[in-house]
Amino acid sequence: MNASTLIEPSFSVHSLNKYASLMTSGNGYLGIRATHEEDYTMQTRGMYLAGLYHRAGKDETTELVNLPDIIGVQIALNGEPFSLTGGKTETWQRELDFATGELRRAVVWQAANGARFRIESRRFASLAQPELVAMQLTLTPLDASASISFVTGIDATQTNSGRQHLDETQVRVFGQHYLQGIYTTQNGEDNVAISAYCHLSAEAQSCFSAKNRHLLQNSSLSVAAGQSVTLTKLCWISHEPAGEMSQQTLSEQSLRALESCVAEGYEPLFQASVAAWHTFWQRSRVQVTSSDPRDQEALDFALYHLHIMTPKNDERTSIAAKGLTGEGYKGHVFWDTEVFLLPFHLFTAPETARQLLRYRWHNLPGAREKARRNGWQGALFPWESARSGDEETPEFAAINIRTGVRQKVASALAEHHLVADIAWAVVAYWQATGDERFMAQEGCELLRETATFWIDRATDVGGRLEIHDVIGPDEYTEHVNNNAFTNYMAHENVAQALHVVRRFAPTETDFFVRAEDFLQRLWLPESNSDGVIAQDDTFFAKPAIDLQKYKRQAGKQTILLDYSRAEVNEMQILKQADVVMLNYMLADRFTRDECLANLQFYEPRTIHDSSLSKAIHGIVAARCGDLAQAYRFWCEGTEIDLGDDPHSCDDGIHAAATGAIWLGAIQGFAGLTLRQGELHIAPRLPAGWQKMAFPLSWQGVALQFTLTPERLTVHSASDAVFYLNGHRLRVTGTQDFLLKDFILSTDGTAPTEGK
Repeated sequence: MNASTLIEPSFSVHSLNKYASLMTSGNGYLGIRATHEEDYTMQTRGMYLAGLYHRAGKDETTELVNLPDIIGVQIALNGEPFSLTGGKTETWQRELDFATGELRRAVVWQAANGARFRIESRRFASLAQPELVAMQLTLTPLDASASISFVTGIDATQTNSGRQHLDETQVRVFGQHYLQGIYTTQNGEDNVAISAYCHLSAEAQSCFSAKNRHLLQNSSLSVAAGQSVTLTKLCWISHEPAGEMSQQTLSEQSLRALESCVAEGYEPLFQASVAAWHTFWQRSRVQVTSSDPRDQEALDFALYHLHIMTPKNDERTSIAAKGLTGEGYKGHVFWDTEVFLLPFHLFTAPETARQLLRYRWHNLPGAREKARRNGWQGALFPWESARSGDEETPEFAAINIRTGVRQKVASALAEHHLVADIAWAVVAYWQATGDERFMAQEGCELLRETATFWIDRATDVGGRLEIHDVIGPDEYTEHVNNNAFTNYMAHENVAQALHVVRRFAPTETDFFVRAEDFLQRLWLPESNSDGVIAQDDTFFAKPAIDLQKYKRQAGKQTILLDYSRAEVNEMQILKQADVVMLNYMLADRFTRDECLANLQFYEPRTIHDSSLSKAIHGIVAARCGDLAQAYRFWCEGTEIDLGDDPHSCDDGIHAAATGAIWLGAIQGFAGLTLRQGELHIAPRLPAGWQKMAFPLSWQGVALQFTLTPERLTVHSASDAVFYLNGHRLRVTGTQDFLLKDFILSTDGTAPTEGK
């Protein structure tokens, strides 16, 4: 079950930061961008700890802290700095092994004077010991002996685009090989200890220096032709809130942990990490036999990053919009987590999904306070959040350089659908796990508080309840009334809350009365004669324009070069289609014909400038039986980061897009949906896929599904119930099903799905 390998085809200064993001090493505790050991002007180094945020100043935004660099190594060969921008690269190989998490590089390089060298490196962030980062750099003169020097250690000059978050509190050297820096966030709330062990495999002259936030080991030696010298560097990264442990204790514990790793050595440490990766792939990997091998690579890429971006043991931390691969969106958490990322964990590692939901539960006080400040009851979660429950969305966007005026950011003011999105994820967790203990406390409280928000936020218009002044997922349409996505999701939020509160808190009769009234009177936009639901009250009255030239550059927001945001707001121009998203999220509420009508109407009006858009269109297309369109959208979704654009993810990968790759395969082509607490499978493989196999966790039972165009094989270690194209099946052990025996529709593409 070896996962595939991501290969960087060649060295290019234009794609340095793209591959630094794509090939990030990580383990959920930390992420380290895949920058080269040697420096390049355009290269952005980065190491991030999940949940370590700081605000650099009163007018700045809280952001994920870029920690001191441990990867950099200054290499001098015969007195000249090594750089691939000079000399000649004779051979090149750089790859990230998804199966083991190891990043490897092998280069044969010729200096300007003709001397040739082989430079090899390998590194990993341990999955077995999350605080550990290990690397080796091996250098071999190929033609003649050479003088070689290495300078490496801890570089604390790193910033977040010029903003410094850390004070250098203490730097120390221990013996001949150990260095340690203690760093404190400028608000004094967090301490980070970075301990490094640097050792050369041959005798070298070494000394240490500490100057200008650099703590370095300087080593030099002469190496004969054909002989190799290896620099081994092991680092231990510890983080503690300032009040929980003294800096002295943090220093001592970190050093002891590093010394223990040094006693084991690189290879045993690596094998322990490999074993942990093997366990992950066994319980998670989606395997496809496809006519295009890039499909499997895309799935492995997605799952690798889904694993390394997700904190495993800290309920106060969630998944940033760029994971731990870069500084995009300041490392903030959005609705992406609950809708696009949590489902993967829900069906492969439900304990992780529970932790992600508890992050929201811990932050309920901040959500209640935001609702109160805006004049509402209940919980209004921040559009962007960090470690606390505070709203982290910047108040203003960038300055217009023509007018000098800042534009106000509207999402925190009106994009409230994430309240219902969180509730949707809570219900999905309950259905998939049956976790009554969670629902009795955290789940019930989250649903009640989010429902209370919608009940209080609604406006009475002639006896009908409406929701005014909102932004749906389509951020090109702002401040509208009765956004279909928001209204339907709010209705679902309150309906589910009523059901859960009645079960777990039956004495809250006042809530029951208010919830029932809301459900009876809330306006839910209805389909027109063509079966299309209006995105909002005014959408059908707006003019439409030809969007083809903008769709060809989806994701780049080129529409805003020709039209202002105000003009875009007054036309049928969508960043992503709210109603298609609604059809996806509330799958059991709409028929296939309704979904198809909305897909056909809204897709020509959608630019897909959101990285979340195409995957959802693809899933809905698959459910409607249009597999060619579904597969095209899925493939285009995989290209968001992996495509040819050399700057596709300079500031970090699109985390939600990786979740969408998994969603497209499992919820699109395998046809998985949750319907009223039941697990439904409606397989519909694309033409190029001969086979698909994937594991699934369902209500505590481990299932393994294997699909071909003709057959479904299910293995269950214990008794499990699911629905295949509407037919209820009970499985224990391994059972085979011929799909032709379970087709409900007349055209053989997909079952007709009723309300």
